[in-house]
Amino acid sequence: MFLKYNSNLLFHGCIPVNEKQEFTKVEICGKILSGKEYLEELDRVCREGYFNRTDLPRKQRSIDFMWYLWCGPNSPLFGKDAMKTFERYFTDDKKLHKEVKNPYYSFYEDLGFINKIFKEFDLNPETSHIINGHVPVKEKKGESPIKAENRLIVIDGGFSKAYQSETGLAGYTLIYNSYGLKLVSHEPFQDVKSAIENCMDIHSSTRIVKRVLQRKRVRDTDIGAKLEAQIGDLYELLDAYKKGFIKEKHS
Repeated sequence: MFLKYNSNLLFHGCIPVNEKQEFTKVEICGKILSGKEYLEELDRVCREGYFNRTDLPRKQRSIDFMWYLWCGPNSPLFGKDAMKTFERYFTDDKKLHKEVKNPYYSFYEDLGFINKIFKEFDLNPETSHIINGHVPVKEKKGESPIKAENRLIVIDGGFSKAYQSETGLAGYTLIYNSYGLKLVSHEPFQDVKSAIENCMDIHSSTRIVKRVLQRKRVRDTDIGAKLEAQIGDLYELLDAYKKGFIKEKHS
């Protein structure tokens, strides 16, 4: 449901909230959860739906939740009140086509709201970023994929061809390295025939999201923290050996 990596928070759609910017409370498996705990429980339920081979009623309940995640009103993956595919297919009435987005999307340019999410997920607001997927960004109408004073970055803003007429581009690639964050936007690719006949390529433009003054090293990453912990364990093991608490094994 989400990933915390190198002080970045990645998720697909949204963190469900209400109009008061409060994390939506949802009953799931007999528990009422919200925010981080809700996403963690959904993650567990999905895994149970896939791996459970013995308790079939529990497995079926978990599979039902996976359907809910596809189109449910409080699904962090869907992020809308209803899916109107049926209405769009059978009627031309535009009013019936409207899918109301979760209030999250009304607030995600507000730095105070983003800092609240960082706090919920135990991240430092001064150094953290949210990498947000799923949301088409209408760049041709002036909308930016970089929001909340560079703290939130939308990277799934029109990669699907179905959205490109609405967004005006073909999505983004986020590049994260020791120098900082760069967001690359891509122009739509028409077809192979046009590309060959007109010698066309996919044109991309780059914008700097964050450039660090001091280049990051391995020790500044999550993997670096694990390596340092392992080095500390080895030093403790060596110290215990030198003091005679453990003995060498002879084979």
